[in-house]
Amino acid sequence: MSGLLAFKHLKKNALQPTSSNWLSSLISLRLSHSLPFATVKVEEISGSKPAEVLNLVQGNWTRSSNWNTILDPLNGESFIKVSEVDENGIQVSHFFAKLIQRVAPKSYQQAFGEVFVTQKFLENFCGDQVRFLARSFAVPGNHLGQQSHGFRWPYGPVAVVTPFNFPLEIPVLQLMGALYMGNKPVLKVDSKVSIVMEQMLRLLHECGLPIEDVDFINSDGKTMNKLLMEAKPRMTLFTGSSRVAEKLALDLKGRIKLEDAGFDWKILGPDVQEEEYVAWVCDQDAYACSGQKCSAQSMLFMHENWSRSSLIQKLTSLAARRKLDDLTIGPVLTVTTEAMLDHMNNLLKIKGSKLLFGGEPLENHSIPSIYGAIKPTAVFVPLEEILKDDNYELVTKEIFGPFQIVTEYKHDQLPLVLSALEKMHAHLTAAVVSNEPLFLQEVIGNSVNGTTYVGLRARTTGAPQNHWFGPAGDPLGAGIGTPEAIKLVWSCHREVIYDIGPLPHKWETPEST
Repeated sequence: MSGLLAFKHLKKNALQPTSSNWLSSLISLRLSHSLPFATVKVEEISGSKPAEVLNLVQGNWTRSSNWNTILDPLNGESFIKVSEVDENGIQVSHFFAKLIQRVAPKSYQQAFGEVFVTQKFLENFCGDQVRFLARSFAVPGNHLGQQSHGFRWPYGPVAVVTPFNFPLEIPVLQLMGALYMGNKPVLKVDSKVSIVMEQMLRLLHECGLPIEDVDFINSDGKTMNKLLMEAKPRMTLFTGSSRVAEKLALDLKGRIKLEDAGFDWKILGPDVQEEEYVAWVCDQDAYACSGQKCSAQSMLFMHENWSRSSLIQKLTSLAARRKLDDLTIGPVLTVTTEAMLDHMNNLLKIKGSKLLFGGEPLENHSIPSIYGAIKPTAVFVPLEEILKDDNYELVTKEIFGPFQIVTEYKHDQLPLVLSALEKMHAHLTAAVVSNEPLFLQEVIGNSVNGTTYVGLRARTTGAPQNHWFGPAGDPLGAGIGTPEAIKLVWSCHREVIYDIGPLPHKWETPEST
């Protein structure tokens, strides 16, 4: 019996008082026939005939070695087997984490965190989210037929220049932001780590990125500078040192956005609590990735109450845990051991300064001498000495390695701390560790860092993909990761005014004005 005839038959019989429910009969009839897409028979799923749920990977339904058994909620039988991918099965993430470790040595947790943030960023802009980035608006005009439209407009040819310390996260987030807004980018990554992005581009092509949409170039800095001068991209994003950033800003006549160096600070407020946690975050902020983060904690201001706590003792113990074997401390790729120790010795010449811990080269390693290799280091410098003109530039010199300055302030010396912050030229990240509202208000109101964490759990590093990351107080400052950052960096505002008429009835040419 065909489905149509069966339906008519059931409908007719359903009108008779003695008939069974026609809808139940129709469902039973439909279930007795197999569907062309179905791999299970719903009425037969049971402990003796369990169903299987597979994974769809690159167009193929695949099994894994790990099965999760689902119990029937009615009788407890194992009636469905789900082929689940465990952490070791996520080969792409593992591949990039290990590749990052090979070229920019950091712990696996730090390398995987970079991959994770990149993954979440890509997830954030699935579906129509890229379309929404370019959302326009319209405003009514002064007469019929007139209205203005504001658009986010791509620059066209653009350049992306990124550093070594985040070989995947920074170039992917900025490159994709440029593409999202309709630009044609050329990408240059520090050659020490460019293999990571080369492999990522191959993955993007595998996933459907047109191969002509991105140009990828490897060169030294001098050659890239010449390329930028001759190609004249309409916008360049540069992430790296302040020295190069300032040169590019002049060479490119301001057609640039910068996320350059950051001498980042942390203030511990008067309310001492959760000492072990605060110490751990301070250690992570200063020494994870061997201090090679533009957001790394460079200076720690301790309220006198914290000086009387066990904080320094805990910091010393935490720093001593770091070892080369697991890359929780490792090579410094842009500053030599000699340069870092020379800087330390110059600091120790300042009146009242002292070495808190570290200050020695790493031992038993084969790290080339062109790189740095020192133990996590902290130098105490008195606040009054920091503020002296003869010392300030030396104390606030950024050392892109496992190195920080520690100082103490008295209860009535917060204005001196704020004065020290005001004199800094890089305003990237900051942290105010306190839950005292008035104290937080005072510090936040007198500082400008673009990404500032406040509260007991405040940190300077570890920015995820779900909030703005970038400096403030600089018209050339760039952001990364969020819709606001992408629109700011990779598009400009364009206004189109439509004025199509009609003209007023019996319009005549007016007098000249």
